[in-house]
Amino acid sequence: MAGGYDDRDGFIWMDGEMVPWREANVHILTHAMHYASSVFEGERAYNGKIFKSREHSERLKRSAEMIDFVIPYSVDELEAAKAEVLKASGLQDAYVRAIAWRGAGEDMGVASAKNPVRVAIAAWEWGAYYGDAKMKGAKLDISKWKRPSPETIPSHAKAAGLYMICTMSKHAAEANGCSDAMMYDYRGYVAEATGANIFFVKDGEVHTPLPDCFLNGITRQTVVGMLKDRGITVHERHIMPEELDGFEQCWLTGTAAEVTPVGQIGDYTFEVGELTRDIAESYEKLVRE
Repeated sequence: MAGGYDDRDGFIWMDGEMVPWREANVHILTHAMHYASSVFEGERAYNGKIFKSREHSERLKRSAEMIDFVIPYSVDELEAAKAEVLKASGLQDAYVRAIAWRGAGEDMGVASAKNPVRVAIAAWEWGAYYGDAKMKGAKLDISKWKRPSPETIPSHAKAAGLYMICTMSKHAAEANGCSDAMMYDYRGYVAEATGANIFFVKDGEVHTPLPDCFLNGITRQTVVGMLKDRGITVHERHIMPEELDGFEQCWLTGTAAEVTPVGQIGDYTFEVGELTRDIAESYEKLVRE
């Protein structure tokens, strides 16, 4: 599949029906377009099976509730819809995007309780998120934007509005010749990349930021479990910027990123070491079981 995302062959599931790809449209006065009243999930299918699919559907429902709307489909119905989309795509390995949003309706101000909640699911081919970084390690900039306090946003929802500063940060990083940017949180602690969680290695132990103001990713949780199963000590804690100089290895985790080694963050460099490669390879095997 190639071309713009609005001009492709295939089908997208919308509100209970399979719709031809090019006809899967919304009105210009859709509330989500104006006020970011939208939540989504990014999922990957391997060998025809979506990895941890049900966990993603459950999180989509929770995210909607966190931003004050209810998705009018059960988890089982969402699971059935994803299976239908994957079958229609003809793909065995695919990226799956489920999205729910407040549509166009009687309200067109900040309040939108009268507007219908819409749901759509699409699937497409999507290769390595960071290109060849899986071999040599991604290069990251350091963003000027910070993850905000959970007192200001529903930070554990996978909500579209929370990604605005991520888009800005990634654009700035790419302009500086980097693949992505690392972000600090509102207190100045190391937080995450723009769309992936981050891990560090020092003296055989792993350190990863405590997800108390950003998304605790499903891939992050999977990798933490893999490390603990290997008997590796994992410190989930607040990490200060000055600690970056003492870490030996680094990697990112996310549905799109999978497990991607990091070779550089700003002026700090890291080796693509044995543990990083082991976790990346083991994750690849796990998702295809």
